[in-house]
Amino acid sequence: MILSVREVVEFGIIDYLERPRTEWVVIHPGQVVLNSSQVHWTLDVEKAFDDGGLEGIKEYQAFLETQLDGSVMLVREKLSKLAKTSVNALIVIDVHAKDVVAELVRCRLTDKHAFEWVSQLRYYWYQAEGEDQEQMWCKQVATVFPYGYEYLGNTGRLVITPLTDKCYMTLMGAL
Repeated sequence: MILSVREVVEFGIIDYLERPRTEWVVIHPGQVVLNSSQVHWTLDVEKAFDDGGLEGIKEYQAFLETQLDGSVMLVREKLSKLAKTSVNALIVIDVHAKDVVAELVRCRLTDKHAFEWVSQLRYYWYQAEGEDQEQMWCKQVATVFPYGYEYLGNTGRLVITPLTDKCYMTLMGAL
């Protein structure tokens, strides 16, 4: 199970760059959609910081608005039940991602090492020292934890609030 989930997650991460996001989201399993999009969101935010500082983050904020509009348009299309569940869960994640980036802009941050960014739950895909292949890693503040690749199914999400973020931080610190 772990190897199979890892393999489809890797394919989702790669395929994210190969096709339009609105097409990508409806052909991959929900867990892959959520995790892969988070890997790319983390990468994109950090690239925006590196390439343009605050102006880069502002540009990325505008991109996220457009991306969210595309996801919302998908809801209006005829989708399978599984695809609709995936799209709805992705929209919840996208709204949270957009809100996080809006807060980075509001705080006028210019550095990816600022606490307001590192305190977010971030997903990375890389080959760690001693590993024979790339893996997904979850990071928040000083905690780095390997993703477990446990099959989670395809379920809906409610909302992600500031309290949710604080719970994530507490749980990651406890791990």
